Amino acid sequence: MSSSVPKPRCLQRPFVAPRLHMFGPGPSNVPTRILQAGAQPIIGHMHPEMFEIMDDIKSGIQYAFQTRNSMTFAVSGTGHTAMECALVNAVEPGESVLAAVNGIWGERATNVAERIGARVNTIAAPPGGTFILQEIEQALSRHRPMVFFVVHGESSTGVLQPLEGIGDLCRKYKCLLLVDSVASMGGTPLYMDKLGIDILYTGSQKVLNAPPGTAPISFSQRACQKALNRKTKPVSFSLDLTWLANYWGCDGAPARMYHHTGPVSAFYSLRESLAVLSEEGLENSWERHRTAAEYFHNGLESMGLKLYVKDKNARLPTVTTIVAPLGYDCYEIRSYLMKTHNLEISGGLGPSFGLVLRVGLMGCNSSKANVDMVLRALKDALEHCHRSKM
Repeated sequence: MSSSVPKPRCLQRPFVAPRLHMFGPGPSNVPTRILQAGAQPIIGHMHPEMFEIMDDIKSGIQYAFQTRNSMTFAVSGTGHTAMECALVNAVEPGESVLAAVNGIWGERATNVAERIGARVNTIAAPPGGTFILQEIEQALSRHRPMVFFVVHGESSTGVLQPLEGIGDLCRKYKCLLLVDSVASMGGTPLYMDKLGIDILYTGSQKVLNAPPGTAPISFSQRACQKALNRKTKPVSFSLDLTWLANYWGCDGAPARMYHHTGPVSAFYSLRESLAVLSEEGLENSWERHRTAAEYFHNGLESMGLKLYVKDKNARLPTVTTIVAPLGYDCYEIRSYLMKTHNLEISGGLGPSFGLVLRVGLMGCNSSKANVDMVLRALKDALEHCHRSKM
């Protein structure tokens, strides 16, 4: 029989991706070096050479996270997948989870925890705000959770949450500290072991400047003890820590067993991105992001624009939130920047939807030269976009 569905005409023409300046909250631009690494020949995901690459990735993540945890690897998926990996392994149905919610990612963690049958409680801060140790301790004392979730860099609101002291509180109340660092890792100081973080994860497409699709994650010994001694199996086979630990050579077993087909090309890219970070050095990367962000914030304020996060110390250096300019349509501004300057920035997300413009300065994009380019483009947009009479 002949095929009844015709060949798609759209696939008969070549596809060329546009060259854009990616200054939204992610994904960020991927340097040529990392793109070339991902374009190397495919090898089997269970080949010895692949295991060597995976071991390199583990070492790179340990450096980036500043941890000596042996249970350190990359989930095949984005930061959302790592969030689910953390929760489905650390929490069993009926157990208590406490989530700090000051943006969309606290909301997402709450959603995931509820789906796996956890009893979820929250503490909330207004968008643009952070949590203090006193209110965290009060909530831990009241709810006695198995896991406390907090976001280090809340990309929906541009907030950087201080983490000092939270790990000590979690040990005092016998719970695990789970931290989302998708928007912060590599762009601001973060010390997993020193801060007493039990589970930490990030994404490949932010400061690391790799393509989306891999998500570094690490579990402390306390977290492993909880996750590997469950009474029930995790609801997800794909994210089962027992299987992933073996696949990544984290369990000390003499041989690795097949679990899933890892994204080989994405692993190449992730390894290269971690090599780039290692070559620059964490301290240098942190300082570069801090300097570029401060330069950007000063430039925005000199243009008469207002920053959404009032407290300078609470501003995330990788993602800046700008109060929507009065009288302007934020969508028109973003469209103008894309059409005229090939430059992507984003609008608000979750609680900041319709209230802000979000600009990402991550990895290779975080420099004074790039800040100057974004400021010029924003100035041009404000001069040419329609402004309503107030």
